[in-house]
Order: sequence, then C-alpha cells, then structure tokens
Amino acid sequence: MPNPLTTRQERILRAVVEEFVASGAPVGSKHIVSSTDIDAAASTVRYELARLEDLGYLDHPHTSAGRRPTDRGYRYYVDVVLPSTPDAVPAPPAAIGNALGVGELQREVDAALETLAEVVSQVTNLLGVVTAPPPQGTTVCHVEVLLLQPQVVMVVVITSTGAVNKRLFAFEEPVDPGLIDWARTVFNERVTGQSLGAWSIESRLIDPSMSPREAGFLTTLIPAITDVDHRSAEHLFVGGRARFLSETRDHLAAIDALMERLEERATLLSLLRGALSRHEVYLQIGHELGSPALSGVSMVAANYGVARRNLGTVSLFGPSRMDYGLAIATVREAARRLSELMEGVYQ
Repeated sequence: MPNPLTTRQERILRAVVEEFVASGAPVGSKHIVSSTDIDAAASTVRYELARLEDLGYLDHPHTSAGRRPTDRGYRYYVDVVLPSTPDAVPAPPAAIGNALGVGELQREVDAALETLAEVVSQVTNLLGVVTAPPPQGTTVCHVEVLLLQPQVVMVVVITSTGAVNKRLFAFEEPVDPGLIDWARTVFNERVTGQSLGAWSIESRLIDPSMSPREAGFLTTLIPAITDVDHRSAEHLFVGGRARFLSETRDHLAAIDALMERLEERATLLSLLRGALSRHEVYLQIGHELGSPALSGVSMVAANYGVARRNLGTVSLFGPSRMDYGLAIATVREAARRLSELMEGVYQ
C-alpha cells in the first residue's frame, strides 16, 4: 500500500466508492459537496478528485464525467477506509444464522452448505460459492517420506480415494537419512487408516518419548497430511446464479468470464485456495484475480473450520462495484457459523 492519503482525501474516496456502488454512475464534485458532510468548497473537492485520479485511485469515462473508483481505489477503501470506519461495515445479516439454525441442517452438512450458498447470495445480490470439507470417509492409505536433496524432503500421501498428494519441505541444514526412515515408519504405523478429518492426527503422532529433534521434525511434516484435503477434490455449492445474472447485466463480459470459471472447477478452486491459508477475510479485486477477463470482478472470501484446521471457504463474487462492507460482514458471519457447525461434526 502506498503512502496513506490525507483524511480529506480518504473521506472523498469513500464518498465516491459508496455512491458509485449505490448508483453505478460516475460521481462529481457537486454531488459530494451537497450530499456529504465534507467541509470543503466545490473547487477544493475538484482538486482532490483530480489528485486522487493522478494517484491512480479514481478514473473517469470521459472528460466531462465524474469519477469512479479503480481497482486500486477499491483496494484502499477495503484495506484502510473500512477498518477505520466502523459504521461502513454493517451488522451480520440475521439470515445467515437462520440458515444454519434449523435442526435438520445440523445433521446434513451438504444441505447446510447448499442453503448457505443461496442465503449469502440473497442478502448481497452477489454470487455465493461455498466449498465443502473433504468426505469424512477419506482415509490415509500410505505415507512415503523421501530425501530428495540433503536439505529437501518430500512427503507423499496416498488416500483411500486414490489421490496422490505430494508436498516439499526445505530445511536450513542437511537432514539425517535415518530420521527420514524413522518418520516414514511412524507415519505409517500411526496414521494409516485415519480420517483426513480427524482432529487427533497430531496427537497420535507426537508423544513424550520422542526427543525434541524427532518431535520437531514430525511437527514440520504434519501439514502434508492435515492439509491434504485442500489439494483433493472439493465439492462446490453455488447460490444465486439466476439472480446474480439479472442484477449484473451491465458487466456482461466479466460475468461471462466468471461463469466460465464456474465450469472450469479447478480454476475456480485455485482462486479460492488463497483464502484457506488466511485467518481473516480475503479479498481479490479486479486484476488481482490474475485474469484479464476478470478485470471487472471482485472476490470476498473467508475460511471456516475447526481448531488448527481450515476445511473450506465461503465466498462472494461480483462486479468490482459491490458493497464491500456488506460482503465482508456476510462471509465473516457465514464462516463463523459454519465453524461452529463443523466443531460438532469433526469432534
């Protein structure tokens, strides 16, 4: 993030973002002066708008038009303005809690996820996407620990679904080959047949009889097993397709590209995977999604899971001109509620 804007520039940027999100029309200096409490003359606001445009936070469709936010402007709004403006992020929608509060859904995880994808879409008019946790029946069949180079170890995990997952670990010093053989034996003796969703995998591997060197080595390698489901086949639940298309007709090119990503399941999952390593709301705006075709699209996502393990994500996709405060509040609350539900399922 570049040097922070002045307080007045931040207030003007907020006014432009929120008005543009609400109306879809470029915002001029006269509107800002007449509809906000910014204490500045129209000439001063025009100067600040021009300055914000020079800095890359705003642009304008043609010479006589008002300004609209760029991806950079949205990013500053999300990272700086929203956290410092409590009233900009609304209370979590009550519909989120209601969607997961029905007794039958407590027993039917897939039904809960499908319902939640639809609800987050309804309350935001965006496309709701929820990734499911791995099937609880998936177990570890075999673990191989290999020394590829003196300081590089590869762990290969084969699951009951036939998936083969590989993960590399780099160490600062050469690894003892004897430690490799020992770790291979421990993994296969203690986690073969264990569910990928079992919270007890780490406790089964580490015991007081191990030396600090042994326990530390195993602890480093454990994510190769506990995180294996993130590279396996996840299920997607998508809510609000028809509603989303009807609400976003002015962004057809970007929306068509997004719908293609829904069909290319692996590509969409790669976009969502960034959220799995985070413990806060994860956003990608416009060009940050890594595809020119998605330049007008933004993603807001949060992960859900159980203690020390993320299981999936709740995300919203839509035009960069979205209500970020509402989107953030929605995915944050949905992820929190899902985490509470999963604590009962994965105990």
